[in-house]
Amino acid sequence: MRQVGITTTVPIEIMMAGGATPVDLNNIFMLSSERDWLLSRAENFGFPNNQCSWVKGVFQVARETGIKEVVGVTRGDCSSTEKLLEIFQMLGIKSIPFAYPADRSLPDLIKELKKFARRFRTDLGKAEQARGKLSGIRKKLAELDRLTWQTNQVSGFENHLWLVSASDFNRDPARFEKELEAFLKMAKVRPAFPQAVRIAYLGVPPIFDDLYQVIEQMGARVVYNEVQREFAMLKPARNLAEQYLKYSYPNDIFYRVSEIKKEIKKRQVHAVIHYAQTFCHRQMESLVLRRALELPLLTLEGDRPGPIEARARTRLEAFMEMLAK
Repeated sequence: MRQVGITTTVPIEIMMAGGATPVDLNNIFMLSSERDWLLSRAENFGFPNNQCSWVKGVFQVARETGIKEVVGVTRGDCSSTEKLLEIFQMLGIKSIPFAYPADRSLPDLIKELKKFARRFRTDLGKAEQARGKLSGIRKKLAELDRLTWQTNQVSGFENHLWLVSASDFNRDPARFEKELEAFLKMAKVRPAFPQAVRIAYLGVPPIFDDLYQVIEQMGARVVYNEVQREFAMLKPARNLAEQYLKYSYPNDIFYRVSEIKKEIKKRQVHAVIHYAQTFCHRQMESLVLRRALELPLLTLEGDRPGPIEARARTRLEAFMEMLAK
């Protein structure tokens, strides 16, 4: 089995059509019981302490798992990915770049998709067939998302975990679908969650293990996970190019804001939490979000994986107290 690591969401349909199994290195890192050790190993290799933990975690997971190839997004994701790919190349790990067009140009995106397909010795026609096989799973994930905000039977953390896992479907789409069906069957017969304050979570998935649970303990619940929902590709699309054109995360903040506003209105959101990783350029997005969204907004940042840090918890408590007034 040809396993190819990915550093973020990429056109996995093309990879699958070419006989490769996508492996999301981020998810392996976050689920590892040895995350601190992985970070220490990356720092011993030479990564600085002020380098993003996601980058260091992805790097070390690739080394420890013996991944031979890694796909990295060189435009539209992390500003460090291009250099990370060069380090992989130095270590003998094949680096495969993919770039989302800066201007959301459909012709340019199609050109990138075709180039990506050639790297996997396949074509967009076969990738469309792979997309069709995944469409049923995506429809079930859309139902899970609906149960999160409409019937309130799915928690913010459950929503986060299922949607973020759709980046590679836990490396086994058939098994993923069966487990998802079982979860939906259970969720549809349980009572609604009681939290009254409805939160939109914007930005990359948190590095904190318990953020969603802490929010719920404070009387609120996340009913919209922006980037995780984008990872899962829940928007209807006629073909692969349209699907990835609608994928908002790689695009400028203004396009993302237009999508966020639609979901906030539909989900009757009361307040917004914007999360950004420490040392990440995306922290500056809060400057736009705070002015563009007419809702109370709290910016949180995190550095290393684990429970929510004391400072972040204090700020979150103050924010929730303000909302309760």
